[in-house]
Amino acid sequence: MTLTDRALRLHEDAPAGKIATAITKPCATPDDLSLAYSPGVAAPCLAIAEDPEAVYRYTGRGNLVAVITNGTAVLGLGNIGPAAAKPVMEGKAVLFKRFAGIDAFDIELAATRVEDVVAACTMLEPTFGGINLEDIKAPECFAIERLLRERLSIPVFHDDQHGTAVVVAAALLSALACTGRQMSDIRVVLSGAGAGALACAAHLKRLGLADEQLLVCDSQGVIYQGRPGVNESKAPFARRTAARTVTDALVGADVFLGLSVGNSVPSAALADMTANPIVFGLANPDPDIPYGEIRATRPDAVVATGRSDYPNQVNNVLGFPGIFRGALDTRSSCINDAMLMAATTAIGAVAQEPVPASVRALYPGESLIWGRDYLIPKAFDPRVVVRVATAVAAAAMKSGVARQPVDLVAYPGEVAARVEQPDVPALTR
Repeated sequence: MTLTDRALRLHEDAPAGKIATAITKPCATPDDLSLAYSPGVAAPCLAIAEDPEAVYRYTGRGNLVAVITNGTAVLGLGNIGPAAAKPVMEGKAVLFKRFAGIDAFDIELAATRVEDVVAACTMLEPTFGGINLEDIKAPECFAIERLLRERLSIPVFHDDQHGTAVVVAAALLSALACTGRQMSDIRVVLSGAGAGALACAAHLKRLGLADEQLLVCDSQGVIYQGRPGVNESKAPFARRTAARTVTDALVGADVFLGLSVGNSVPSAALADMTANPIVFGLANPDPDIPYGEIRATRPDAVVATGRSDYPNQVNNVLGFPGIFRGALDTRSSCINDAMLMAATTAIGAVAQEPVPASVRALYPGESLIWGRDYLIPKAFDPRVVVRVATAVAAAAMKSGVARQPVDLVAYPGEVAARVEQPDVPALTR
């Protein structure tokens, strides 16, 4: 049975899809019903009407995230529309629940105009504790997120941008440490100028990468000063340079970050990079440069991809569950740069610690010792969400966006207990 066959079978097995709702209070007797619904439900309604913040006390809003898309830029599939994007959004909801104990509803919008998406999300604010934007094409995604952050008092997070940036940066910092480099000493070439790529560029600047250390390439080549047709989202990354192609840009570069499309960069371009180059081919499902070609061309390279069948998978699941966990638990009004920086540092720190036996058992045959082939933690390492959530919560409180402080001594244990998940039943047919 092929992967396609297995995936279709999983999704159609009854009940169809991957998520469902669950009842959290008793509903077995007439008295249970009178408390959960009429007439008892009037009591929390009136309490919330008197104090709007009480909604977090009497409902599940504080642990509920909306996963919202219009299906215009589904990873690896393109503009397939909102209905076709639903399996991906259900999958995102599964990841929220499995890795952070967060309930999530997927919402697919039949809307492509910025103002329509913003209006829909704004009207949904009373329902949710946070909004995760997903698979919305650039440049519209930038405007949508900016406007929602201005209008809403709950965290709004575009994972394709900031989740990608957090995990890529964690892997890069680890690779720099492995090869004895500093952020201030490197030259970086970024292939791709979509939402994730430009967010990575902005996040690396926060980590100390200077403008002159970075060249960004799109499908037309290097984004250089004076190049016609550069839109407003790319313009801040235009540089004064004679390089015009990605091959030109890679001469003397230390780092290649590929966030474009599969097989879009010739492996021969890696030949003129510095010794022990850092090569991240992160396009999905196929890397920007095939993994085998990277290894053949530059056997001295430190390599990462977005795939689980090669070492160093750069996976957003290492970031967004813990980021939202920390933001929701502190009832933060937003997810700011300080919180993103804290998440990056926390992910990188976990990789340099001994891996528990329970995690090693899930990855037989892999050494999982920090180094060139183990730069970042594995997706199923339970320490990650605890560390990230705690770091994000601390940063939220320190930066003044937390409306409900947590006890940072007790909080890691609370997160660990909260994210424990029961076994999921196997397919029934």
